Amino acid sequence: MRSGGPLGRAGLALLLMAAAASGEQPRPSVVLVACDSMDGRLTFYPGNQTVDLPFINFMKRHGTVFLNAYTNSPICCPSRAAMWSGLFTHLTESWNNFKGLDPNYTTWMDLMEKYGYHTQKYGKLDYTSGHHSVSNRVEAWTRDVDFLLRQEGRPMVKLTGDRKRVRVMEKDWQNTDKAVHWIKEEAINLTQPFVLYLGLNLPHPYPSPYMGENFGSSTFLTSPYWLEKVAYEAIKIPKWSSLSEMHPVDYYSSYTKNCTGEFTKQEVRNIRAFYYAMCAETDAMLGEIISALRDTGLLKKTIVIFTADHGELAMEHRQFYKMSMYEGSSHVPLLVMGPGVEEQQQVPNVVSLVDIYPTMLDIARIPVPQNLSGYSLIPLLREKAENEVSPRGPRPSWVLSEFHGCNVNSSTYMLRTGKWKYITYSDGHSVLPQLFDLSADPDELTNVAIKFPVIVHSLDKKLRSVVNYPKVSSSVQEYNKRQFISWKQSLGQNYSNVIANLRWHQDWLKEPKKYENAIDKWLRQK
Repeated sequence: MRSGGPLGRAGLALLLMAAAASGEQPRPSVVLVACDSMDGRLTFYPGNQTVDLPFINFMKRHGTVFLNAYTNSPICCPSRAAMWSGLFTHLTESWNNFKGLDPNYTTWMDLMEKYGYHTQKYGKLDYTSGHHSVSNRVEAWTRDVDFLLRQEGRPMVKLTGDRKRVRVMEKDWQNTDKAVHWIKEEAINLTQPFVLYLGLNLPHPYPSPYMGENFGSSTFLTSPYWLEKVAYEAIKIPKWSSLSEMHPVDYYSSYTKNCTGEFTKQEVRNIRAFYYAMCAETDAMLGEIISALRDTGLLKKTIVIFTADHGELAMEHRQFYKMSMYEGSSHVPLLVMGPGVEEQQQVPNVVSLVDIYPTMLDIARIPVPQNLSGYSLIPLLREKAENEVSPRGPRPSWVLSEFHGCNVNSSTYMLRTGKWKYITYSDGHSVLPQLFDLSADPDELTNVAIKFPVIVHSLDKKLRSVVNYPKVSSSVQEYNKRQFISWKQSLGQNYSNVIANLRWHQDWLKEPKKYENAIDKWLRQK
């Protein structure tokens, strides 16, 4: 927790007296569980037919599910920076997995603490910087270099333990245990409302060994216990475009993720099944928190929010991981239940993670700053919400997501509004845009940008009114070059040796001079 924390006792007493005098209900406590890499489509039909997620279903029965919730950047650190700041990525300038918010940035949790909430957090935060390797950084900085190098090992699956092995991701379970213990031993005795945050690594694939044939692979790892929660017959095998027909940015992503080789249907089905099993384990941790709140009698006065930083493609569009604007990567779960939240409600409005910040302040009855990118979800969570309008005016009918990191050789911007998803790249001219009609083409297999030039023009105009994206793309390119030059200079004569041993070493070492020359050419470009 930050210094300069809670109000003094006198200030808190005045706040509580003012609330009592106005006849207001006590402010609810809040629990936010944020996992990693969960495809939001699993929280509603038909995706939820593939795996048993009892506690997500419990939240749907007793609360609200958002059908169209999106990340503001499909990668860990920039996404979390957006969630904790309430600001779009181009405003936080969190360009990659190790450039996030300033460590002293005032988050919604800091403000809630200042206004009398007891605050507690466990697990993965990653909003100032992620724990990512030198290789990951160099790959992000050099994405503008004209070369193709595999940055990942081929995705793989691994079964561990037996039918009794429940706790596969030990670290997540340990953090869940800490949060449960805190609820049962500490939260139950508090006289003030609390906000509890639990960050989970699952269902993010596991990093594989750094040596040997599986070097750099990502492993979808689970036990038979969780795999039995998956309905294999319901698993959809995604359709793939041929490599020659792929959008150039998609091809670059597939190649760098080592997914351009041959995969059998069984391999693809297994990757998806193991991923869903990891989602089931995540759901069980959410269940531990809900059960602890129920057992202590706190559930009825606590708002529970469940979401994720981004999704997981799990071999859709010939890719795994995220870093893409396709639904599997950019669509996140968002469920809310608790006092004042309508039950069994499905909200179709497009929303995104920047909405968490104003929502938290709204719950705590703290004035919401006017400069935020997000809008409070509270009006959508309560009945007759359409009549309520925030002081800033109505919620926009669009959401924005953007990406500037590794595995993608161009800054990417996505605007989702109504049935349309518009994706544009770089300066808006050098790479062709994409347009998908999600009502007619939910799997996003047909780019209709050429067919609907008027729609493209309209959406591009709207996007430019939100962000001057050619200028942002140029700023990111300059940042990448500056960072790379600084890193290169810090290595002195060792530069070639270090770069030849990064994750792409198997490709690099075949023609090192060619790739060194490509970097030199990039650095000379103005």
